[in-house]
Amino acid sequence: MLFRKEPKPAAPPAPTVHAEIANGEPDMRGLGRALWRRKVMISGLTLLSAGAAFLTVNTITPRYQSEARLLLEARENVFLRAEADKTGERTTIDPEAVTSQIQLVLSRDLAREVIEKEKLAGKPEFDPAAGLSRLRLILGALGFVRDLSAMSREERALEAYYDRLNVYAVEKSRVIAIDFSSENSELAAKIANTIAETYLNRQQAAKQEQTRAASLWLAGEIDKMRTRVAEAEAKVEDYRSRAKLYAGSNNTSLPSQQLTEINSQIAAARGQKADLEARASQLRDQMRSGKPIDSADIAGSDTMRRLIEQRIAVRAQLAEQSTTLLDQHPRIKELKAQIGEIDRQIQTEGERLLRQLDNDAKVAGDRLAALTANLDQAKKIASETSEQDVQLRALEREAKTQRDLLESYLVKYREAAARDSISAAPPEARIISRATPAIKPNYPKKLAIVLIAAFAVFTLSAGFVVTNALLAAPVPSYGFADGPAPDAPRVTPAREVVSPPLAPAAPLQETVSGYAVRTIDRVARDMHSAGDSGRVAVIGIARNVGTTYAAITLARALAQDASVVLVDLAFGAPNLSVVSTDPGAPGIAELTRGKASFGDIITRDQYSRVHLVAAGEVGNDVVALSSSPMPAMVIEALGRSYEYVVIDAGSAGDVSPDRLAPLAARAMLVAADPSSSATKAVRERLLSAGFREVAVIAGSAEAVAA
Repeated sequence: MLFRKEPKPAAPPAPTVHAEIANGEPDMRGLGRALWRRKVMISGLTLLSAGAAFLTVNTITPRYQSEARLLLEARENVFLRAEADKTGERTTIDPEAVTSQIQLVLSRDLAREVIEKEKLAGKPEFDPAAGLSRLRLILGALGFVRDLSAMSREERALEAYYDRLNVYAVEKSRVIAIDFSSENSELAAKIANTIAETYLNRQQAAKQEQTRAASLWLAGEIDKMRTRVAEAEAKVEDYRSRAKLYAGSNNTSLPSQQLTEINSQIAAARGQKADLEARASQLRDQMRSGKPIDSADIAGSDTMRRLIEQRIAVRAQLAEQSTTLLDQHPRIKELKAQIGEIDRQIQTEGERLLRQLDNDAKVAGDRLAALTANLDQAKKIASETSEQDVQLRALEREAKTQRDLLESYLVKYREAAARDSISAAPPEARIISRATPAIKPNYPKKLAIVLIAAFAVFTLSAGFVVTNALLAAPVPSYGFADGPAPDAPRVTPAREVVSPPLAPAAPLQETVSGYAVRTIDRVARDMHSAGDSGRVAVIGIARNVGTTYAAITLARALAQDASVVLVDLAFGAPNLSVVSTDPGAPGIAELTRGKASFGDIITRDQYSRVHLVAAGEVGNDVVALSSSPMPAMVIEALGRSYEYVVIDAGSAGDVSPDRLAPLAARAMLVAADPSSSATKAVRERLLSAGFREVAVIAGSAEAVAA
C-alpha cells in the first residue's frame, strides 16, 4: 500500500476551559454561580429538614437531670482508731480507689435497694412494658425487637434505672458525680440524693459489720484462751510443788538466787582482802625505809594524827630557836630530844596499825574461804535441780505466752466493742453537693438538634451541587515539544499544563519504503501482546517534531498495565520535568556531579502512574554528560526495577546511535515526514548501530504546537 502524504494541518485553536476549572484549579466564581442557581433547592431542603427536626424534638418526652457529688476522704478520728492503726500510715485514695468506688455506686445491689426505697418498679417511666402496643409485642415475639414482656418487672426497672444513671469521677480530684435523669425533675433530684445516701449507708454498714464480726471472733477466742492460760499456770504450780522448786525474789529459784548472792559476797570478800593486804604492804614498806609515814590508815588514827601534830609543833619551835641559839644550847637539845621521842611513839603506833591490818586481812581470807565452801555446796545443789529447773522454765514460758496472747485479745476486743457501741466507723466519703430539681430539661437539646440537622442538610446539598459542577467540567489537553533551540536558555514550564491525550492524532498504519508507519497506541499494544518488557528509546528525526510528547504518551500507555519509568537523556533540550510532581527535583546531571542520590532523582508524573527521571540542571555540560558512563548505569539500574524503561533521547542529530543502542533494544523514530529520504536514512543508521527494531511514527502538528 502506497503512502499518500496529507497536507500539513493548520495549528489548532487554543484550548478552552470550563467555567468551573481554570488553570488546573477550581474556579470559585463558577462554583458560586452554580450554588446560586441551586439556591432554591438548597434553601428548601434546609428549611424542610429544620422543620422536620423541630417537629421531632417536640414529640420527644423531655428529661430533667440532677447531680449529687461525693468527696472521698478518710473521715475516721485518730482518737477512735484502733491502737494498732495509730502508728501506721493511712492508705491514700488513688485513682484506682476512686474507680473502685464508682463501681460500688453502680452495683446492682445498691440499684435494687434504691429501686425498692423509691418504689420505681411501679412507675410507668421505669416499666416500659406497661404501655407496649400490640405491634411491638408482635415484633418482640418474632425477634425483630427486644421482647420486654419476657423480662421480669425488676429487670425492666433495672434497665431503665441504668439507662438514666451516669456516675463519673471529676478530673484531677477525688470527687464522684452522680447524674440521674427523669421525666420528673423532682424525682431525678430525689433519686440522685437517695443513691448517694444509700452508698454512704452501705459503706458504713460494711465497716460496722466488719467490726462486729471481729468482736464475735475475739469473744470466742478469749474464752478459749482463758481456759488455756488457767491450765498452763496450774501445770507450772503443780510441777514446782512436786519438784520442790520454790521461788525466791524476782520469781527465781532458791538455788539460783543463793548462787547469785554467794557470788556477790565472794567478790566483795576478795576485794576487801586484797585492799587490806595492799594497805599493810604499803605501810610496812614506809616503816622499813624510814620515810615519813603517809597512809590513809594513819590518817584515820587519832593517836597517830595527834603525834604528827606534836612533831610539827616541836619542829616549828626548833626552827624558831635555831635562829638565835646554837646546837649545843640546852633548849635546842631539849627540843631535839622531844622530836626523837615523838618519832619513836609514831613508829610504835605504825607497828600497831600494821598488825591490825594484817589481822583484818587474815579475817577477810578466812571469810573468803568460808564463802567459797558455801559456793561449792550451792553449786552442787543447783546442779542437782538444773534439769527440773529447765522443765519448770519451759512450762513458765508456755504459760506466759498464753497469758500475753489473752491480754492482746482482751485489748482488741475492748477496742472493737467500743467502736461498735459509739458507731466509730464513719464512711470514707461525704456528700458535698446535694441534687436539686432542674429548671430546664437536659434532653433533648431542641435548638442544637434543629441547627445541626439544618446545617447537615445544607452542607450535603451544597456538596452535591459543587461535586456535580466539578464532574461536569471539561479538561483541556496540551502536547509537548522537544524544547527550545540549543542556544536558547532553559525556561521553567508553566504550571497550567495538564495531562495530554495518550496518543497524537495520526493516520492508521501505512507502509512507506518497506516499513510501517505506526501509532503510539499500536506500538504499546504490540509490546504488551508480545510480552516484551524492556527498554525503548524515543528519538526525533529533528527538533520540534514532538519527541518528548511521544515519549510521555508511550510511557503512559504502557503504565496502564505495567510499571514504567521515563528517563530524560535529551541533554541538549531537556523539558521532561514539566509533568513532574516536583519540577525542581534534581536529575541525572546532579547525580553525575555527586550532588544528589539515586533516590532523590525519581519523581512521579502528575497525571499517571509513570515514574520520571529528569535531566536536571545541565548548563554547559551537555557534551560531558553525553559522554559520561553515569546515564548507562542509571538505565541499567532502572531496568532491574521497572518492567519498561522509556528513554527520551531527543533529536537524532544530538545523540550518537552507537552509544544509545546498548541502552535499549527498541527504538521509536518520530518524523514529521515518514516518507522522506532523511527519515529512511536515520532509520537505517539506527538499525546499523544495533537496535533490534525501529518503529516509525508520524509527528503531528498538534504535538509540534505543544
